[in-house]
Amino acid sequence: MTSNTTPADETLGYEQARDELIEVVRRLEAGGTSLEESLALWERGEELAKVCRRWLEGARARLDAALAEEADEDEEGAAGD
Repeated sequence: MTSNTTPADETLGYEQARDELIEVVRRLEAGGTSLEESLALWERGEELAKVCRRWLEGARARLDAALAEEADEDEEGAAGD
């Protein structure tokens, strides 16, 4: 992870980060927080969004690799026919 995340963020799974992000957004939308607390929530939300993005990018890379491998196998199979 990057230096913008806390050590705890490195162990967050996608679902955990997503659920916490949903809670942060809910609290921000509800209002009633001080400016300082709102800024802290916003910053935490940005960190959580980065964690989620990293998980999704990793999943996309794995899917792309699996699809590329499948396409290679299909090409090899077609060449052997």
